[in-house]
Amino acid sequence: MRVYLAGPEVFLPNARIILDLKGSLTRSAGFEPVSPGDVAIDTMPDKHELGLAISVVNERLMKSADAIIANLTPFRGISADAGTVYELGFMCGQGKLAFAYTNLADDYFLRTVAYYGGKVITGLDGRNRGHDGLSIENFDMVDNLMVDGGIDSCGGSIVRGNVAPEERYTNMRAFKECLNMVALSFGVS
Repeated sequence: MRVYLAGPEVFLPNARIILDLKGSLTRSAGFEPVSPGDVAIDTMPDKHELGLAISVVNERLMKSADAIIANLTPFRGISADAGTVYELGFMCGQGKLAFAYTNLADDYFLRTVAYYGGKVITGLDGRNRGHDGLSIENFDMVDNLMVDGGIDSCGGSIVRGNVAPEERYTNMRAFKECLNMVALSFGVS
């Protein structure tokens, strides 16, 4: 069984170390890790072509995988990394098993309220709104309802961890829980 490992770890200064650790943990759980950071990309004539080549390789890797574990820890804002969310949707669209984790336990609503500096009003329609009038999702979910809903519809679940800020992208406790859930789903001991 091949498990695609999605997340913002590819952007970390110690990306190779973290990706190798996740790969090792995945192999120890009885799976073959598939990671976007594991494939060399040919030289391209410009940055745009390189970006497209990386996208093609990543989609090929996802098609070869049986499941995904996505790191939904907020990245560069209040929400998960956009590329990770795309990868999760791509896998869910193929009907593959999807699990995810976050190393920040606060749900999407609480993070959005913090984004607005705590200044949230109740609109005439009864919905929570920021000072700009935009409504705020409040469903006790890790991220946008479509992210949580997609994982649920694919038979998976999300692990909520809570670690110190300096460990947000390196702590593996919640990732290991996801590996255990994948193993249970596939009957791997």
